[in-house]
Amino acid sequence: MNRIKEVLEERGVKQVWLAEQLGKSFNTINGYAQNRKQPSLETLYEIAKILNVNPKELLIS
Repeated sequence: MNRIKEVLEERGVKQVWLAEQLGKSFNTINGYAQNRKQPSLETLYEIAKILNVNPKELLIS
């Protein structure tokens, strides 16, 4: 499980924007945000870098 959707909302960032930054489809990002699928660790670190957060903030502990 991840907190990508919550962090995007906290940052005021849209999923479409994140998809463009990562070079991935909106459907892929939406799958991550809805917890239908999980990003690889590499992608999770990329998302954290783009959002300027610690990767741990994207995970539910």
